[in-house]
Amino acid sequence: MHRGHDHHHHDHGAGGHSHSHAHAEAHAHSHGHNHGQSPRPAAQWQTPHLPQPPEADDHAHPEPDLDLVEKAFVESFATTSDPTSFLRLARVPFDAMTGDGRRVSLLRVETGETTDVGAVMPHLGGGSFRYDPLPAALSSRRRTLRFVYFDGSASVAMTLAQVRGLAET
Repeated sequence: MHRGHDHHHHDHGAGGHSHSHAHAEAHAHSHGHNHGQSPRPAAQWQTPHLPQPPEADDHAHPEPDLDLVEKAFVESFATTSDPTSFLRLARVPFDAMTGDGRRVSLLRVETGETTDVGAVMPHLGGGSFRYDPLPAALSSRRRTLRFVYFDGSASVAMTLAQVRGLAET
């Protein structure tokens, strides 16, 4: 008896026998072959070899969706009528200090576009490679953004994430 009703289970295996369950109490709380499965808990996905998490005393939190912020910056910076005001609005420091104490001054903002139209695959042994042009569905476009600062002796190219870590002077 399952949940107050009798029924027979037929096993068409080796013995061809049937049996009935007359013990509702034992099956009422268990998951047998006639009962639905409860939802499985969510699996935890892990990515190996990620950088170590920040120390407990480190209060720096990475900016969420920085890639989308960078994309919007590149799109808008290309059409702005006043690049200096745009940089001020975006809180990009013109004169700043790096984490290791170097003073840097902003020289230029570089934007670029890259389109991947082919792929290479090395042959076994590494002496040669195979080249394949990519169909339109597999080609990809990327926009790049770099801030070039001068540190007193050389130019230093930085990403938007690095610029966000600078301290204004």
